[in-house]
This record gives sequence, C-alpha cells and structure tokens, in this order.
Amino acid sequence: MEAIREGASGVAVEDIQDRLTSLGYEIDGDEASSTTFGPSTAQAVAKFRLDHNMSLGTEIDFATWMALVDECYQLGDRTLYLRLPNFHGHDVKQLQERLNILGFSCGKPDGCYGVHTESAVKEFQESQGALADGMAFQDTFDDIERLHHVWAGKSAAGPHPIGGVGYARAAGVLENTQISLTGEDPIARNVAGRIWNLATATSDKSCLDLIDSVELARDDTIVIVLASSPLPKRSKMANIVMDDIKTLPQRLRTACESFRKSTPIVRIELPLGLNYDGTFTTGDAQTFAVTVLDAICTAFDH
Repeated sequence: MEAIREGASGVAVEDIQDRLTSLGYEIDGDEASSTTFGPSTAQAVAKFRLDHNMSLGTEIDFATWMALVDECYQLGDRTLYLRLPNFHGHDVKQLQERLNILGFSCGKPDGCYGVHTESAVKEFQESQGALADGMAFQDTFDDIERLHHVWAGKSAAGPHPIGGVGYARAAGVLENTQISLTGEDPIARNVAGRIWNLATATSDKSCLDLIDSVELARDDTIVIVLASSPLPKRSKMANIVMDDIKTLPQRLRTACESFRKSTPIVRIELPLGLNYDGTFTTGDAQTFAVTVLDAICTAFDH
C-alpha cells in the first residue's frame, strides 16, 4: 500500500476521514466536504497513531490503515472464530471485556481472538444452552446483549465481576472484608460457589470464604446465606429479597450494621419468583453470582 499523506484527496481520504471522525477525532469541515487530506486530517492521524502506540507521523501507511480498520469494528459487524492469523480488532476487545465481566475469562482484553477467547465463548454458549462451537455470531451477540444490565458501564481488565466501585476498589473490598458465604439449597450453593470463583479471580488475596453452614463461620466475619426459597415464618434471620438490584447494596449494608456487637448473619433470597417452574440454567447461576458479588463489593466499600 502506498502511503496516503497531506495533499492527497479523493475516496480513500474520505474513508480515512469518516473512520477518524467515528472514533472521535476532529476533522475540519472544509477538509471533510472536499475530501482533502489537510492539516486537521494530518493532526487527527498523528493523534490516532500516538493513541495506539505507533511511531510519530501524519501519514496513513499500511500499519496505520490496518489499525484504523481494526478500531472501527463494532461487536456484531462480523462472525468471530479461532483462525490463523487471529481475528483482531475493537469488536474482539468488546467481546472479551463483556465475557470477562460475566465471569467467562478471556484473560487481559487485547483485541485478539485467540485460544483463551475461544474457550470463554464456548463456556458462555454452553451456559446459554447453545451449541458450544466457539464461533461468535449473531445469536451469541444477542445472548450477550440480553445481559446488558450486568456488564454495561463496568470495567473489564481481567476475569472478574466489576461493580460500580471499579476493579481496584472491588479487589480492595474483597481483600479487607472477612465474608463467609453459604447456601441453604443446591441452587443457592451453586451460586455461592460461582461467587467464590469470581472473587478469587478478582483477587488472589480475597477474604471471601465458602463454608458448608452458618455454624462453621468465624466470629470475626460477615455471614451471607443465599437461599432460593422464601424465609420460613418462624425464622428470625435478617432476610433480603433480591428484587430491586439498585438498592441491594444499601439494604445489605444496613442489615449488617443492625447487628452491632454480634456476628452479622444476612440471608439473601434469590429472585426465582412465584411462577418458578423448576428450571435453573448455568446462565441464571452466573448472572445471580455476578449481581450478588457486585452488591457485596458496593455495600462494603468504605
């Protein structure tokens, strides 16, 4: 490819300008309307190259052009799968970030569809009851979009659920708050196990322990009991129904503070609903796990 530089004009320059503009780089209106590679286009190219750790310069050479094309891909623009050379681009990075938040580890999001990303896609597809072939296409993208409320607006630097407090602060909560987690029934224990896995992935110094029963909890810990059924009428245990996700952290914190001198023991009732038909998928368990751990990290972030 012959480099495109200041002074050039035509369709190729128009394409470059459109791509740069879509990424937030400013192009002078007169240059854009005349499809001329002028000073503002050159400045935009220089900023793009600097932002992407490329050598300083104002021209579009082959490497810059490929980086520009990659950066313009959005999730859903193309089917992604493992191949050589690997798919790479912004859409791959978006996929990795969202899967990481959902608890399906791709490793560090690098925009390259390698073996770890394929493995995460397979695990996610299996959790949704789909054919786990590792090919991310429209059905896979639709399943991820349905979980928009879980991953939207959250950071994804690694395989962890990141709540509103952000990754570093979430890790800080898990490293400095003694929490014992258990479940009353098989569904609750499934979710509890996933929470423990996610917490460990967030920080290898996590103080969140998985215990078999409340009686095995230490005195210096906050005990959280998960359950998939309503609280028995005679029980005096503090119970929180996981219905309003936005207020869950505040309700959890308030319930723990009400114990004062005694060990806080709080029951969280999973929202299976009155019309629960007995089915419970891996995707349901993972979504509940991410949501509860998100609430824990937000509740105890001081």
